Formats: sequence, structure tokens, C-alpha cells
Amino acid sequence: MPVQYLEPRCFTLCTHLVPRPLFRSSSEARKATTSNHKPTTFSFRKSAPTPLLSDRRPRPRTRLEALDRVVDDLEASKANGVTIDVGIFASVLEACYQLRAFDHGARVHRLIPTNLLRRNVGLSSKLLRLYAASGRAGDAHEVFDQMPRRDASAFAWNSLISGYAELGQYEDALALYFQMEEEGVEPDRYTFPRVLKACAGIGSIRIGEAVHRHAVRTGFVCDCFVLNSLVDMYAKCGDIVQARKVFDKMPSRDLVSWNTMLTGYVRHGLLVEAVDLFHRMLQDGFRPDSVAISAMLTGIPSLKLGLQVHGWVVRLGLEWTLSIANSLIVVYSNHGMLDKACWVFDNMAERDIVSWNAIISAHSKLPHALSYYEQMERADVLPDCITFVALLSTLAHLGLVKDGETLFARMREKYGIEPSMEHYSCMVNLYARKGMVDEAYAMIVERMEFEAGPTVWGALLHACYVHGNVKIGEVAAEKLFELEPDNEHNYALLINIYENAGRLDDVEKMRIMLVERGLELETC
Repeated sequence: MPVQYLEPRCFTLCTHLVPRPLFRSSSEARKATTSNHKPTTFSFRKSAPTPLLSDRRPRPRTRLEALDRVVDDLEASKANGVTIDVGIFASVLEACYQLRAFDHGARVHRLIPTNLLRRNVGLSSKLLRLYAASGRAGDAHEVFDQMPRRDASAFAWNSLISGYAELGQYEDALALYFQMEEEGVEPDRYTFPRVLKACAGIGSIRIGEAVHRHAVRTGFVCDCFVLNSLVDMYAKCGDIVQARKVFDKMPSRDLVSWNTMLTGYVRHGLLVEAVDLFHRMLQDGFRPDSVAISAMLTGIPSLKLGLQVHGWVVRLGLEWTLSIANSLIVVYSNHGMLDKACWVFDNMAERDIVSWNAIISAHSKLPHALSYYEQMERADVLPDCITFVALLSTLAHLGLVKDGETLFARMREKYGIEPSMEHYSCMVNLYARKGMVDEAYAMIVERMEFEAGPTVWGALLHACYVHGNVKIGEVAAEKLFELEPDNEHNYALLINIYENAGRLDDVEKMRIMLVERGLELETC
């Protein structure tokens, strides 16, 4: 039976139905009883339970189950013609957002009258945020376009900008920010971090600097949340010096500030600065988070420094944090220490797909990679596109063509993973290593659903050089000259193909082409 949502005044009215006491004290009650031979009896009509108290369903075990029941009751009430208060819609949409129950939110949306949604900015803002957070930017923008007063607050704008940025649609996020400025909507402390993320996404330091100036004009330049985003933006856009300037001028720094600057140094390969900042961070009482530590471990080419970081991690008891353990597998495998990489993997309390991919990639030239893949399937872990790149690369190194073809088909048929450029490149390499140049070429021109890139044509050209296939080598080289006109290696490969075939006139033509294009010959 659906719950009837009553107005608060109904509950005050119900208090009048409770019978008042007939006697002011217990002595009065005793006198009345002894003076009458027959006891006085009172009969009351048996009250019917209210709908709010008659729900005999078992109690929900989780918050999501409780939410599901509420939405079911709302749908039933709507079907029975019950008018649902706007506050209930707002509360349920907030719960859907907090629990990331996006499908439930869409069900609630279908219950909200269109005219109510259009005239209530708060309700439409909550719905917009829900859609944006779920990746449904199109639905979010549709709600946004129907909002009556978008200039009342930056909340809806921030939600939509964030939705586009999270999807990688950085240009749309920035376009919305510029529209926000044109319509005179005042930004808040949550606007700038989202916009700066979009600037970092497209690598536009010019727009990032303009947003920086806007933050200064609006008085948010001292906000730690905004300043952290500025450090991140400048670092990702390539200006690590400006990132450090912003970092040094911060009136106060939090853990995010230190981790952002540290990660920026690692990504730029500035190892001395990264280690120095790491020590300063510890002296100031801050501890790097798992993201920063993982970046340091995987970004530092020095095994000595990697071992030092590992020792520090062990002392703090962070060694088995999932992302850090995954990074340790990568560090040790990159330095050929497969025994240590395997030890870390074998002693992990939990593993995710990154863990399996790391250990498979560590054995990419060995049959052990296939054994780990079999273990992964037995553990009911679903592989992803990276898993199959590592496995196909392994099969290419081992020369197992039939196994590679089976795995390539299995990737799509069993797991629904569409082949990417990297997968096709691995297949071309697989055929090429076995001298099956015609099959490799057929894979490119007959089976690829999109235009092949430099990695694919490059693998084919190298195969033609190794196996002396002039005809297909010329086709591959021409494609590469279009895609990478300044890559001398491609010209050198074709020249060597011609030389090995005794076609000296073509060798001379290629040398002239190199001179005309201002390139120098690279010998193979």
C-alpha cells in the first residue's frame, strides 16, 4: 500500500482524538468505584491504522534499498492521483545524488510535473546536478535550458561545467563559463576549480591565465581551493615555474597543495625538485597521499630513489595501499626485478584490474603472462582493453599467431571490448614477426573500422624491411610520410628496403626527397 504523505497539520489534528482522563486523581477514581455497584465501562471504536503505520514490508537493509522503496511509493502515489509536495521531490533528488543512484533520479524526474520543474529553480538545479554527475550532460543541459532564472546562483552553472569537464568535453565546459560571464552570473569558489580543470584538459595556458585574472578580480585568489587548482593548471599546461610561484605565495597550504605541486614536479621529470619538496613536505608535518606517492614511484627512473620511497612507505605502514602496491609492481618490473614484483603481487590483500595488468605487463615477453591471465579469469576479474594490449604483445613476442587470433576474437565476442589502435598494432606486429606480411596488410585494409595510425603503419613498414617486401613497404611508407612528414626513421627504412632489393635509382630519389624536406638520413 503506498504511503500517504500528510501535511504536518494533520498530525496536530490527530491529538484531539486521544481521550482525556475522567478523573483528576487516583483517589477520585477509587471513590467513584466503591459508590457504584456496577463498574462503569467505556467502549471506544477500534481505530483503523493509518497508512503511515501499516507498512508490513521488511525493513530495508541498506540506504539504497530504502531509497528504492521511497521511489516505488512515490510512483504508486502518483498513479493514485496523490499530489506530491515539492520538498519531497527535492529531498529524494538529494538522496539520489548522495547515493549516486542515478537511475532512481531519472525515475523521480518522470514524476515531477513539467510546470513545477520550470518554475522552481532549486528543484531543477538538483536535477541538473544529478544528470551532470552521472555523465548525462545532454540531459543536464536540457534541464539547464528550461530553467527560468539561471542568474540567481552559480550552482547550476558549476554543476554543468563540472559535468562537461569530467567527460573530457573541455571546450563545452569553457564555452559555458564564457556564457556565464556574458549573462552576468557571479562565480563562486566552486566555479574556478572546475573551469581551471578544463583549461588544463586542453592545455590552454592563455585561457588559464585569463581565468586566474578573473579569480583575482572577484576576490577568490586567496581561497585555498582555487589556488590548488591554479597550481594544477599551470603544471599541466607546462609552466611549472608559474605553478611554483603560485604555490610559494599561498597564505596557507593543505595536503592537496603539497601533493599537487609534488605530482607536477614528477610529471615534468624534475626529480631533484620533487625529492626536495618531498622532504619539505614531511618537515611541515604533511604526508603525501597515495596518488602523489604512486606518481613518485612510477615517475622516478632511479631505482635508488624508488627504493628510498618504498622504505619510507613501509615505515608509515602504507605499503599495501592498493595504488601504491600497484606502483611498486611497475617500479620493480621496469628495473627487471621480476621476483620482487611478483612478491608484492602475491602478498597483496586485495587486487584490482590495475594490479593484474601490471603483473601481466611485467611478464610481457614471457609465457608467465598467460598464466597470470588464466589466474585472473579464475578470480572472476574482468579484463579491460589494457589487459589485451599486454597479452597480444606477449603473444607477438612468443610468435603464437593462432593464440593471438583467438584472443583477439575473444576480446570482442566474450568481453565486448572493441579493438583500438593499440590492439591492431599488436596484431600487425604478431603477423609481421612471423613473416606474414600479407596477413598484416590485410588486417589493416580489410578489418580495421577506422583509419590506421602511425603505430600500425610503422609496425608494417618495419616488417617489410625485415622480410624484404618492397610492394607493401612502399604503401606503408607513403601513409607514414603523410602522417609523420618529419620522421626521418620512416624514410631510412624505405631507403634500406630499396637498397636490399637493389633498386638504387629509388634510393637516390629518396635521398633527394630528404634534402628537399630539410631532413637528415637516419641509418637503420
